[in-house]
This record gives sequence, structure tokens and C-alpha cells, in this order.
Amino acid sequence: MEKAAGSPSVGGSCPQKNAEILSSQYGINLFLAGLLLTFAWAVHAVGISKSHLLSYLITLMLIQLLWMLWYLCRSCTQRRLIRDKDTHAGARWLKCGITLFAVITLILDSFKIGYYIDFSNCLSPTEGIFPVTHAVHTILQVYFLWCHAKDIIQSFKTLERFGVIHSVFTNLLLWTNGVLTESKHQLNEHKERLITLGFGNITIVLDDHAPQCNCTTTTLCSIFSQGIYYLYPFNIEYHILASTMLYVLWKNIGRKVEHHQQHKTPFKFHGITVGMIFGLIVLTSTIAIVVVYLIQIGRSKIKSELALTMFYLHAIFVLALMCTAGIVALLIYRLEDRSLDNSKNPARKLDAELLVGTAAGSWLLSWGSILAIICAQAHPKYTWYNLPYSVLVIIEKYIQNLFIIESIHREQEKVNDDIKTLRIVTISRGSTLSLTPSYKEIYNGRAARDSGEVPCLFKGSICGRENGGGGSKEETSQENSSVMHSASDFSFYSRNSVTNNKRRVLKNIAAFLFLCNLSLWIPPAFGCRPEYDNGLEEIVFGFEPWIIVVNLAMPFSIFYRMHSAASLFEVNCKT
Repeated sequence: MEKAAGSPSVGGSCPQKNAEILSSQYGINLFLAGLLLTFAWAVHAVGISKSHLLSYLITLMLIQLLWMLWYLCRSCTQRRLIRDKDTHAGARWLKCGITLFAVITLILDSFKIGYYIDFSNCLSPTEGIFPVTHAVHTILQVYFLWCHAKDIIQSFKTLERFGVIHSVFTNLLLWTNGVLTESKHQLNEHKERLITLGFGNITIVLDDHAPQCNCTTTTLCSIFSQGIYYLYPFNIEYHILASTMLYVLWKNIGRKVEHHQQHKTPFKFHGITVGMIFGLIVLTSTIAIVVVYLIQIGRSKIKSELALTMFYLHAIFVLALMCTAGIVALLIYRLEDRSLDNSKNPARKLDAELLVGTAAGSWLLSWGSILAIICAQAHPKYTWYNLPYSVLVIIEKYIQNLFIIESIHREQEKVNDDIKTLRIVTISRGSTLSLTPSYKEIYNGRAARDSGEVPCLFKGSICGRENGGGGSKEETSQENSSVMHSASDFSFYSRNSVTNNKRRVLKNIAAFLFLCNLSLWIPPAFGCRPEYDNGLEEIVFGFEPWIIVVNLAMPFSIFYRMHSAASLFEVNCKT
């Protein structure tokens, strides 16, 4: 679609840079318009209803559906063409993760359809059209990402930039809509619980968007309305993962890549037993804590305070373990002398930026809690546990970010576990020649091919070289007896053993941190949020300002845990 006039490197770069700038500005304006519409609905602005917001989102999804269908059809017609691929983008485990979230999102859509049918007398038709459109959008988008997340687009680049960036910000708006809807539900429950903690001076005004009519089937309506809010966390993660994968696709448009064989790094459970056991203990205990917390909070003042104390003590213990594990991993890295891979990689760059950017959400909440504890005049006993908890949240994320970012930038070892560099001696017509090819070269036949000889391994294997006229067994036996171990062989095995032990420790740490991050994702995602229920911050900062801060920061804090878990899974595979 684009023609390069004159020098391809100069003439083609300026239009493409302009197309990148124009498409990004288009996406930002698309997002800002939707964001303001969402905000207007949330604050009950005059003339703005939920149907207007849903109509806007439906329109965006339909446009994205048309673009994806066009791209898929064009890809089918050009199936025989060899296309560049970004081997770092769209990892299989990431695709499996987004597929899992998409399946749960489809269940959410089915609940919404059922909810609309039961309240169809007083709901807008857009509330029935939206989940149907969203379900179709989800199915096609997951298929698109499975097939084309690694693509490096080199044709119709300007058009494709607009199509991909439209998809990125459509998913971000759907994520924002899900976050807002789920936050409003959590806020209503939080306001009702504050009275039990003794904060009667806070005005309780429920923000109700419930239908103004009776349900046709009461039992089903209750199941649908309650089930929807338990499924929203998965829907939120689905859209943010989709937007990040599409953003990498957008950054790869027109990119020139070096063609080299990508080293596959499959996940293996072997060697990470210790990390998995401790991680599963943390995961199991966290689920139990969340269940007890949700049951006890809001029942009475004493039960609520006990639930908060229990949560803080458990979180302090887990965060302290994670800090210790992260420090050990960083110390191991300091002892190793391995260079960093600084090559251009949009997926890796985005991972690092998301880790630091989303960590700022929980850092903001932690500093708010620390300031509230310092400035508050009265301090209930349970609020003092909030101080070490908030400090550890800041330190743990700082250490974990350093570990993950360094891990994904470290160059992979060229030699696998089962490929050892050995000291060998070859026999050439009765004389010995000391050579040091690697076992990998022997396996591939390169050493033999280059020297014209067949190398021998001293570890009980038979040495020999194929001659034109053949050789006697006695001669071969005499040649084998001349093979001797050198002192350097033993020093190599010692170094290799130390390296393997370090790698085993790092893999266990990555596995442990992976499960810990999944564990810490569960409480805020399913309504266990002491930042809401603590009550101290609302007194110091005021109810409305603190709630705004929590509602803005909490989605980033939740996403940080899931993104960290995904990054640590990659680190475990890579180590």
C-alpha cells in the first residue's frame, strides 16, 4: 500500500512514522471519548444513560470485528507467503491463559443474557445486544490472537496500524467498563460494612443502578446478579491481556527482524518441587483466609477487626517470604557473570514498563495508608498491622521488579542441562591429539567432520576411527588404553555442578513467587480489600477522596499480580 520513493530506508520511514503517530492519536481520542462517557454514566450525568455507553462500546466492537474478518480473509488468500514472525510475542502459555479467561468471560456474557431476559420489561435493548456482541467479539478475538499474535505486518501497514490500535483501545474501554461496574458493586458492599466497624460519621448513600421492575424468576435473578460480580475479575484480566498482546502486534508493524532460530523453553516441573510445595501452601492458606474474611467482615465490629488482623498477619508473613526469596535470587545473579540481552524486543520492553507502571497503583495505596497511620488521632489495634504490611508491599514489589526485569533481559545459556563440555582425546594412527570440542558438536557430527576423525569419550565408551581398510580389535583396545582423564575435567564438573545448583535455586524461587503472586491476586479480585474496610484512611483523607484513589489504583494493583505471575512463569521456563 505504501510506496518508497528514492531510498527505501529514508523515503519509507517518514510516512510510516507519521502513520504510527496518527494511529496512536486516533486510539487515544477514541479512548478518552469512551472514558468520559463511562464517567458521565457513573456520576449519573443528565442526559447520559447506560444505553448510550453500551451503544458506543457495541459500535467499537463491531468495527473491530469487521477489521479482524478482513485481516483473516486476507491472511487466508496469502497463506503461501512466508511471513516474518516475532518469536518473543504471543507465547503459548499466554495464549492458554487468555483462552481460560475468555471462556469464563463467555460464561459471564451468558449470565448477562439471562439477567436481561428476566428484567426485559424495564431494561434497554442495548443491555441484551451488548453481551451477545461481546461474546462474538471474544470468540473471534481469541482465534485471531492464537493465529496472528506473532505476525510482523509488512503490507497495508497504514490501514493495519489503525485497525490494531482501534482493537487495543476497544479492549481498554471494555476493561474500564468492567472495572467500574465491579468497583461500584464493591463500593456498595463496603459502605454497608463501615457501620459495623463504628464509622457512623460516614454518610452511607448507595449508588444503585438496579432495574426498576420485578424479576420474572426470583431465584434465577439472584443467581445471575451475584454470579456476574464473581466472574468480573476474569473478564477484567481477559481484556487487559488482549490489549497488551494487540499492542505488541501494533509495535511490530513494519519492523525489521533478524532471522535466527528461537530457542524453545518448555515448562518443566522437574527440579522445582520445593518452590511448588511452599507456593501451594501459600495459595491454599490465602484461599482459606479470603473465605473467612468475606464471611466475618461486616458481621460485627469484633468479627470485622479479627478478619482484618488475620488478613494483615498472613499478608505480612507471605510478603516477608517473597522479599527474602527475591533477595536470594538477586544475590545469585550478582555472583554470576552473564551479559544482558539489549536487543530490540517490543514484548520484553512492554513487560518491563507494565511491571513498574502497574506497581505504582499499590505503591500509591501503601503510601496513603502509611500517611493515614501517622496522621490519625485514634488508632484501633488492627490498624497497626497495616503499617508493616504497607511497608512490605512497597519493598516486595521493588525487589520483585528488579528480579523479573533482570531475568527477562539475561541472555540464555547456549548449552542445555544434558549437554556438557567434555575434555576428550582422539587417536590418530597410534598418536594422541588433545582436542576440546563440545559434546554438542560431537552429537551433531561437526567435530568428526572437521578433523576427519571420530572423537572418543573417556567415560567408558569405545574409541575408534573408521579406516579405509579397517583395523584390528587389538589395535583399537591399545588405543583406548591411552585415554586418560585430565585434571581440568574434574574442575569443570565442579563448576558445572555449582551452576546447576544455582539454576535449580532460581527455578524454585521463580516457581514460589509465581504461586505467591497468584495467591495475592485472589484477595482484591474477589472483594477482600482492607483498603476499603480499614476505615482509617477514610477518616484522614475523607470518604470520597480516598474511595476515588482506591478505585483508580486498585485495578492496576490487581493487574500487577497477574502480570507478575505471567512474567515469572516465563522466567521459570527461561532459567
